[in-house]
Amino acid sequence: MSATILVVEDEPQVQELVAVNLEHAGHRVRRASSASEAVTSIREELPDVLILDWMLPGESGVALARRLRAAERTQRLPILMLTARAMEHDKISGLEAGADDYLTKPFSPKELAARIKAVLRRRAPELADDVVQIAGLRLDPAGKRVTANGQIVDLSPTEFRLLHFLMTHPERIYSRAQLLDQVWGDHVFIEERTVDVHIRRLRKELEPTGHDRLVDTVRGSGYGFRRS
Repeated sequence: MSATILVVEDEPQVQELVAVNLEHAGHRVRRASSASEAVTSIREELPDVLILDWMLPGESGVALARRLRAAERTQRLPILMLTARAMEHDKISGLEAGADDYLTKPFSPKELAARIKAVLRRRAPELADDVVQIAGLRLDPAGKRVTANGQIVDLSPTEFRLLHFLMTHPERIYSRAQLLDQVWGDHVFIEERTVDVHIRRLRKELEPTGHDRLVDTVRGSGYGFRRS
């Protein structure tokens, strides 16, 4: 499991410790030393996970978490608070502000890695390495392999990512703009109709085994994935 992680920490030594351990775990790390720097970084590119300190210069981490949860673009962003504030009421405040998890300093790098993995499984399962299976369709993220009733399905990297996202978020409809953000990245600017092209190609590859029926279309709304 590899993710882009934004570490928001104003103490240089702690920021370095967190970043180095995450990079050793295979993640891509970006850094910010304040809430304002974090907002600028998020505006440029939405990370997969935000690691957020509470005590920051200017706006606090808790205030930033509330602001991110209130904005449509960042309301689903996985947030893990990493802070020295260890009282129960502090933890409750952090979680109520929108944090998905709360870890206190000093921390174990192994526990941090495990917490990140757990948060991603809950908030962004398409970033996990877990095999996904629905109605005879099996997708293996680690092996980059898709089979339908045991037959190999040959997909391009983009169609693989598209199918992975749809299969890990079944029974929901996503607009073209939402799929572009989630599959291509919100910092990539391409035509929304590109999604239609890849959906057609995906359906064509799934058609021989009848799994194309699982790719759902709601006219005027977008696309989704059925369980059966």
